[in-house]
Order: sequence, then structure tokens, then C-alpha cells
Amino acid sequence: MKNGLATRKLADACEVFADGDWVESKDQSSEGIRLIQTGNVGGGVFKDRGEKARYISEATFKRLRCTEIFEGDCLISRLPDPVGRSCLLPETGERMITAVDCTIVRFNPNQLLPEFFNFYSQSDDYLKAVEAETTGTTRKRISRSKLGQVEIPVPPLPDQRRIVGILDKVFGFIATAKANAEKNLQNARAIFESYLQCIFTKRGAGWVERTVEKLSTNLDSKRVPITKSDRQPGEYPYYGASGIVDYVLDYIFEGDTLLVSEDGANLFARSTPIAFSVTGKYWVNNHAHILKFENMATQRFVEFYLASIKLDEYITGAAQPKLNQKALNSIPIPIPKAVEAQAKIVEDIESLAAETERLESLYQRKVASLEALKRSLLNQAFTGNL
Repeated sequence: MKNGLATRKLADACEVFADGDWVESKDQSSEGIRLIQTGNVGGGVFKDRGEKARYISEATFKRLRCTEIFEGDCLISRLPDPVGRSCLLPETGERMITAVDCTIVRFNPNQLLPEFFNFYSQSDDYLKAVEAETTGTTRKRISRSKLGQVEIPVPPLPDQRRIVGILDKVFGFIATAKANAEKNLQNARAIFESYLQCIFTKRGAGWVERTVEKLSTNLDSKRVPITKSDRQPGEYPYYGASGIVDYVLDYIFEGDTLLVSEDGANLFARSTPIAFSVTGKYWVNNHAHILKFENMATQRFVEFYLASIKLDEYITGAAQPKLNQKALNSIPIPIPKAVEAQAKIVEDIESLAAETERLESLYQRKVASLEALKRSLLNQAFTGNL
């Protein structure tokens, strides 16, 4: 460890360093003794996940000879993500055990403060040391014996208390600032979505209702899918259900069109837009519908409207969701009859969308900066420079 800090192997600094219990699904029950799992172990925090809590009965506890865990014990997950993350058990008011993929750590109080290790477990030095001892390709993990060999800084207890006190205070400020930034990010999105709902529900004089089929020309018959092995690399975007999936040597469409996802889980999840305007020269496969409009104002209006509504009633299939052409064509769109009115609404929406994107970028940068500050403070704390 840098700057001459004393170190010990993790297992050597503990009074208890043991695996949790092997509890199969058939051993679990709806109440009794709480089973804490790797999903409850966050990066330095305990994730309650109360609605997903699992238990075993007192009889099962005795039959399996389980090891009870207590408030203040440290749990270390030997599974991703990341391997080696830890948390301290809070006061839950429940008796608890933990699963086999968690290591139970009870530190020697004369050597190491649990809170000190819990902060150290979030540092780059610790996570890199654990990563070096992990095995597996598809699913990384670390054995308890390898975990126990990881070197931990062990400064004098007064120094540990000082570091914990500083990090507790500063991390509290950072957590509050991060929560505020994330809340502001949610608010920015909510305001934009609320604005869309207001426009499309209030409507006004001169509005009509037209189906997608009446407003556009469907060009699906001109789509050509190309398997990945047959694609020749080039400069033209190759679009699929959720956007660009590749760049190819040739194009089959040119100009402005609206692409709408035809299939995929994103039709329900909406983690990416299901309707998006494209322009220029490009190729489209058979996972995205392609719609041509007489003018851009109508195209953008329909794009924003589709983004504002749920399409569940038009989608078939749960395991493999699909919005077929007939269903897409039948979606009714409330829209001003005059193109000029459409254009004015689109202009207002685009203006608010641009401001929302600016705010989202700002808040995302703030969250990233706060995370970087945490990493910097942890690095200073455990190299003797805090």
C-alpha cells in the first residue's frame, strides 16, 4: 500500500470469515428468518428489496444448521457486479442468514473498523485486487480463500476513525447532491412528457383524427434485410428496430422518412425511441416499418405522438412482441388539419425537447462528476493523502 500504510490479508483481520448457507428454493418460505442474498449487497450499501424478501422457517434453520448474521456484520458478494462489493447489515428487526455466495465478515475490533473496510471496498485498489483473483468467463466469481488473501490497509484505529468520519460526512453531502441531480433529471423528463400529453389531449379547433395509413405511405415492401455475414462495410446507415445497427456499402432509401419499430422488447420497455425520423441515404431491414409523409411537419407530429402513447393494445406476442403493419396503419392520430398548425406545434415541441436534452446532459454530467469525486476521495483516503 502506498505511503507506507500497514496492510493485512483480509481473512487475518477477522474474527469470523465464513461462507453463507446453501439454501435451495424448496427450503424457502414466505416468513420466518430473513435470507439475505447477493442482490441485497450494494456497493457499500445494503439494498433492502423488501418486496422480494425471502425467508426460511425456524425448523429449516435448525435442520440446515445455518449461521445467523447480525447488525454490523459485513457481507461480501463473491458474484458480479462487481465481484467483491460489500455492505454492512443494518438493524432490520429480523433474524437473518445469508446465501452461500456471500462471505460473512466479522472484523477483529482491535484491528479493523467495519465502516473503514466498507469504504475501502468501494475503492479502485480493492476492486482491482479482487478482479485479479476472479475466475470464470461468462460469470466472474472469487473463491472465499482467494478473497481472504486480498491485502487490506490497516492504519491505526484513530486514523481509521478519522477517515471514516470524513468520508461519512462528505459522502452524505455527495449522496444528497446526487439525489437532487437525479431528481432534477426525472423532473426534466416528466415536464416534457407532461407537455406532450397536454398538447395531444386538449387539442383544439381544427383538429381531426386520421389513422397512420391515411397520413402516410407505407414503404415496408421495399425493405431488404441483409444478414451480418453478407453486409459489405460502407458509409450508409443500416437501420433496424431501434436505430442504426451497422454501416453498409449501398443504400435503398433516400430522403426523409419515419421509422417505427416492428418487433422487440423495446416496444414495451421504451428504453430507446420506437419512432424516429431519418434522412439522407440509408438501408432499412425488416425490423422497422418505414413511413413516407407529404411534409416534414406531419412526419414529426406523428413521431412525437407515437412517443407519447402506449402501444400495448396494438402489439401482439409477449415473448416476442410485434407491431405488425396492419396494427400500425390502424393507430388513430389526433392532428390539426392545417399543416401550418402542425408545424407550429412541432416547433414548440422541438424547442422544449432541445431544452430538456440540454438539462438531461447537464444533470448527467453532474452525476458523473459526483461519482468521480467519490473515487478521488477514496483514492486519497487509502493512500494516506486525505
